[in-house]
This record gives sequence, C-alpha cells and structure tokens, in this order.
Amino acid sequence: MKLGLNQGLKISQQLKLAPQLIQSLNLLQMPALKLEQKIREELTMNPMLEEVDGAEQDQNEEQELDLVKEESKEKEEVDWDEYLYDDDEGYKVREPRESNEDRLEGTATRAETLYDHLHEQLMLLKLSEEETMIGQYIIGNVSPDGYLSISVPEMADELEIDPSQIEAVLKKIQRFDPVGVASRDLRESLLIQLEEKGLKGSLAWRIVDEHLFDLDRKSVQQVAKLMGVPAERAQDAMETIKSLSPSPAQGRFDPGAMPVVPDLIVERFGDQIVVAHNDSYLPRLRISPHYRDLAKRGSNSSKDAKEYIHQKLEHARWLLNAINQRRNTMIRVMEAIVDAQREFFEKGTEYLKPLIMEDIAQVVEMNVATISRVSKEKYVQTPFGVYEIKHFFNSGISREDGEDLSKHRVKQRIEEIIANEPPEKPHSDQEIHKRLKAEGIQLARRTVTKYREELRIQPARLRKRVS
Repeated sequence: MKLGLNQGLKISQQLKLAPQLIQSLNLLQMPALKLEQKIREELTMNPMLEEVDGAEQDQNEEQELDLVKEESKEKEEVDWDEYLYDDDEGYKVREPRESNEDRLEGTATRAETLYDHLHEQLMLLKLSEEETMIGQYIIGNVSPDGYLSISVPEMADELEIDPSQIEAVLKKIQRFDPVGVASRDLRESLLIQLEEKGLKGSLAWRIVDEHLFDLDRKSVQQVAKLMGVPAERAQDAMETIKSLSPSPAQGRFDPGAMPVVPDLIVERFGDQIVVAHNDSYLPRLRISPHYRDLAKRGSNSSKDAKEYIHQKLEHARWLLNAINQRRNTMIRVMEAIVDAQREFFEKGTEYLKPLIMEDIAQVVEMNVATISRVSKEKYVQTPFGVYEIKHFFNSGISREDGEDLSKHRVKQRIEEIIANEPPEKPHSDQEIHKRLKAEGIQLARRTVTKYREELRIQPARLRKRVS
C-alpha cells in the first residue's frame, strides 16, 4: 500500500514530533512549582532563552518572536495548534502584575516527590529513547498515592502508539520502588507486591487474584472452604494480605510536605467572576536578541554552529508557545468550570453541583484527556479557599428528598464513616450502605464497594485491628 505525498508527510511529521508532543503534554500536566523548575532548567540549558527583568518594557517581545518565526521559515513549520488543544492565539507575553502584589506561597519545604523518585529509577534502566519517553509519560500520570490515573488505551491514543509498547514499559515501572506503583487498581497492586515477595501462585496470591472483592462478605472459614484449605492456612494467608500496602506510595511521599501554589485565581468583582492565571512566580522569557542576531548572520558561521543555533532556536520557540498554550488552555477550562459551578463561587462549598469532565470537554471543545490533565495536581485559589481543580468534578447521587449530592461529598461521607469505625470491628460495606440510607442517600451496596475501592480503602476484614 502506497501513501500519498501529503499522507506520508503527515505520518513523518507525527513521528518526528512525538518527543515534543510528549513534552507538551507533560508541560500541561505539571503543577506550578514543577513548571517553574522546568523553566529554570531550560534557561540554564538553552542560550536562546533569557529572563526578562521585571522593569523592562515587554511590548517588543511579540515583535521579536515574529522576527524569529520569519527567520526560521527555511525549515519545515509545524502547526502546533493541531496538537495543542486548538487554541488560536499565538505567544503573548503575560501582563505585568502590580508591584505590591504578594506572591502566593506555601509554608512547607519541598520534599522529594514521587515523580522525582520514579524518574531517577527510570534513568537507571537501559531503555531506548522512545521507551524512556513513554516511561516519563507514564510516571507523569501516577497519582500521589501511587496509582495510575489514566488508562493504557487513553495513553496510547494520546501518544499515537500501540498499547503494547506502553504495557511493556509499564511492567518495568511497576517493579520500581515502591513495588506496585503505577498499578491500575488495588488488585493489581497487591498481586505485584506478592509476586515481588516470591509468593506468586501462593494461597494469598490466589485469594487476591480470584476473591479480593468478596472478602468483605466472607469469614475466614468461608474463605478456607472456598479455597479448599484448612482455616489455619486461610488465616495465615489473610494476615499476609493485610501486611501489604493498599496504596503503593502511602506515607512516603506526603503531598503535604510540598507547598501548594495555585495555578489559577478566581475572584469576584461585584456580579462578575474573573479567572486569572497566577504566573507571577514564573520567570519571564524571551528569545535572546544576541542569539537572534547570530541566527540572522548564520551564513557566516560553520555548519555545526548553524545547526546548533537552529535547534536551540526551534526549542525556545516551542517552549514559549507551549507555555502560552498551557496558560490559555487552563483559563478556558476554568472559565467553563466557573460557569457550571457558579453557585459554588457565589455562595460557598455547600453548593458544589454534580459535574463530569465530559460536560466541560464539550463546552471548550477539547478531549476529556486534556481536561483530566488540566485538573490533575493543579490548584485554584477561590474566595472560599484553595482547591484542586478536579475537586469540581463529580457525578450526582440522589437523596430521598430529591436533592442531588455530588459523588465527591458521598465519598467523603464514606471516608468519615470508616475513619470513626471501631478498629476491632470495622464496618462492612453493607453496614456503610445502611448508614448512608439512614441519612437519605440512595446508593446501591455495590456502589459503596466501588467508591471504597476508588478511595483505596481495603475491605473491612483487612482493616480489622486487634489491640
């Protein structure tokens, strides 16, 4: 099968752009402080970039960027809008803030993050360049508790590669420290932990593999009968399962040890609610006029020098545009969230409504994966406190009085019930279901189980502690 010239060129461009596409997606998902760190690293490594002093006039920066774009037309131009969320605006220098504006800062010292810990281990593996990029993308999608926050098909779709390539790298990462990290659910994490202990195929491994989510409803005797073993062996296996970590990164990488810097600020001015990007902490970048002039005089330089300057120039242009795309995308998404959750921003936290990412994706005409990436580990300062953006997404649960509760609030209530249970006799999912029903919350028992699993909380039998 022969490809037409345009089709072949498009595929060639996609293959060539894969590294920058991954970098762009990673840039979008970076929390505020990580983005600052990334920009400062780029300033160190790329002489084409320089930081603009706050006192300088920045009206010439757009003109300079336009000149750089003109100078680079000798090389193939790429339409980044095709890859970067359909924003029409080009690079714009952010507006200067008032000089007396306080910088928003956390109070705690930054500790090693889970991402840093995994990335260090990734760099020790002998992987191909493509495998390394896939690995970076995977660990960028690991939540603070150690679980994978996006499915393999979704990653394959975003990166336009075969899912088997992602699965192969994922299996390597799941054996990193902490063991079981990047698992897709509790069952997978526990099985990996058991396998690393040399217990694959053991009774404990078989119980987890075949009956993990039935344990809440079965006694040790019933488990023993189900597995065809003596009660003593079943009890020992249950104790082994209890010793495993329900959250691979639990207690080791405390998000509370890192300062929270909101990416966005939502403020009320009379009847208006305004969304602004909190980028006062970021270095202000521009293309270095000195190196821009070198690029213009490239004919007087050696071939290697011209190639070096061109590569650094292209990467600098990409970074400026990617930062701007990130800013525009986050503001558009947050403005849509404010419109959907207006009562929350006007009246307070009790007025949070059911809302799903698909709704916002349709409004801003982006895919759900982009909305998820914007929401993950990004914070917004509101009149009622600082919240993670994903806090505003939740499905609805009906009450007997006809009122809809957010899924977030119901899961919060389940956590509260479990937190206050007697440790020697933890509540079963059926008991939690009864308590919620008594409060007027209409929820199936299997949904209680589902929400408990999403909260990474083990079944009652595995939570039991004898003093």
